[in-house]
Amino acid sequence: MNHPAQDTPATRRPSSSEPLRHQALAALAQHRIATSDHLHQMLCPLSTRQVISRVLSKLRADGFIDWTKPPRPGRSHTKAWYLTPHGARVTRDLPVLRGRHAYPITSETAASLKTSHTLAVVRAHLAFAADARRLGHEHGPWDWTPEVSHVIGDGERIVADALMYYTAVDGEERRKLRAFVEVDRTTMSSERLAVKLIEYARLFRYEAQSVGRRRQAPPAGPSWLRWYPVFPRVLFVLTGASRARLNDRVSDLQAMVTQHPLVAAFSREVPLGAAVLEDAEEHGPTAAVWVPLGGGAARAWTEL
Repeated sequence: MNHPAQDTPATRRPSSSEPLRHQALAALAQHRIATSDHLHQMLCPLSTRQVISRVLSKLRADGFIDWTKPPRPGRSHTKAWYLTPHGARVTRDLPVLRGRHAYPITSETAASLKTSHTLAVVRAHLAFAADARRLGHEHGPWDWTPEVSHVIGDGERIVADALMYYTAVDGEERRKLRAFVEVDRTTMSSERLAVKLIEYARLFRYEAQSVGRRRQAPPAGPSWLRWYPVFPRVLFVLTGASRARLNDRVSDLQAMVTQHPLVAAFSREVPLGAAVLEDAEEHGPTAAVWVPLGGGAARAWTEL
């Protein structure tokens, strides 16, 4: 599983002169699976769709990428692209991915198993990216790292669907924000989803234990301080069910905050929110579409 990269997103951002074919390969290494439309929105939204289509066709002809069909009715012409083993080897040398722990999908079988969830995660990223472009904020393809893993003790780990870096720009003021993003397609029970909050609360408190001669060293504080100056907020993005069912899942997340003492303490320190993916896509994530899990009126994710 991925760990947070040691460099900052700004140092990974490619120059505008970097060939689009390299950006497409890097994006598939980073995001694992994406449709042609997703890559168009992600990499060259001001160009025609044919521009990215030509690049993808050439990359497939050269053996770097392949595609599978998303398991959605009525989308027979949509192609979900992924790297071949040859393409995965090539991306290891791309500057934009230097220092990253990439685990690209490199077979049609693996792609078919993960397509639905992975594409939902990409949709969430694109909602934030489109909002950032509209507002003059900074959030691009390399500011969204899927499947980030952290130790939480007792031999266990928490794996976030994505870690997001986002810079909100207001004149001369630059506000750097981070978030763990959980994308729920209503494929697990509501209780299992809510248990994720306990795992994040454990990560917030977890301190790695010193061993050997260093056992007597004073504690260095929570382990997450190795990667983040401030603990990332936690955002749940819900889709794949009726509005009533999604509202019930939000209520179950709020109940976990109210009823579990560890999560309740965590919620007083870290912003927690939930939104419906389709609302974020239609109105933008900075609209009042996020329900604070600790209670209160819906608001922008930046104001949780």
